[in-house]
Amino acid sequence: MEAKAIAKGLRIPARKARLVVDLIRGKDVIEADRICKNYNSEAARITLKVLTSAVANAENNLGLDKTKLHVKEAYVNEGQTLKRMNFGSRGHVDPIKKRTSHITIVVSDED
Repeated sequence: MEAKAIAKGLRIPARKARLVVDLIRGKDVIEADRICKNYNSEAARITLKVLTSAVANAENNLGLDKTKLHVKEAYVNEGQTLKRMNFGSRGHVDPIKKRTSHITIVVSDED
């Protein structure tokens, strides 16, 4: 059985979040938890929250055991881009793109 957790509209670029998500894909939940706790980045802290939510969904909604779960799917999609302007001298304008992302993690007890 599978349990899923999605976090949408996170204020971190998808490119940075994929670095952490690629590390935990296919691992056991306990090992993925350790990886996220020891990786020093904002993306790891956000990914840990989504992973914890997916495990809690599996335990509470489906009655699965945490020790038997593994990360079946983990991916990051690009979200909405917030467009801002940085004004300079002589009417010069630089666009600033504040990128967001959606993180999805699916845990399963099946191999």
